[in-house]
Parts: sequence; C-alpha cells; structure tokens
Amino acid sequence: MITDEHIKAAILLKLYKRGNWGGNHTAFDNLKKGFKAKELGKGGLKRVDDMGKWLIREGLLLAKPTHYGLQVSLNPRQSQAIRTIISRFFPEFE
Repeated sequence: MITDEHIKAAILLKLYKRGNWGGNHTAFDNLKKGFKAKELGKGGLKRVDDMGKWLIREGLLLAKPTHYGLQVSLNPRQSQAIRTIISRFFPEFE
C-alpha cells in the first residue's frame, strides 16, 4: 500500500513535471489521475484528495477557486521544500 507521504510526493512531482508553478495551474480533480484505487488501499482516491487538501493547508500548493472548479499550482516560495520532498521519494528526480 502507498503511504500518505508517498502520495504527497507523487502529487508534487506530477505538478513539477507539468510546470505548474504560480500562475500556471491545473484542476484539483486532475491530481487523482495516474493513481490506481487498488494500490491506495482503504479510502482509495479520496486519500489523494485529502493529501491535496493537506498540501494546500501547508502552503506547498496554491489554490485558486474559479467558477468552473478549484485550480492548484506549486507555490514558488516553497520551491526548495517541494524539491526536497520529491527527491526523498523519487531519488532519480535530481
């Protein structure tokens, strides 16, 4: 089963690879793409939503509410912390 910390790192890596920093954002619902519910165990894809909300509360993700849904991007002010989290779970990142 994938841990919560691994889910957080995978979300950050996905946005990092897409270049979603600051004003370049993506839909919050897109965070779930690429995860398999079976691998996530109990709670399934809801765990990805919960980890996404946690990242917003911690300030690693910026949230932008729009009339068509919540948009998120990486917080450029937290770039060092984001890179550290990603490299801890994905050593090939650096």
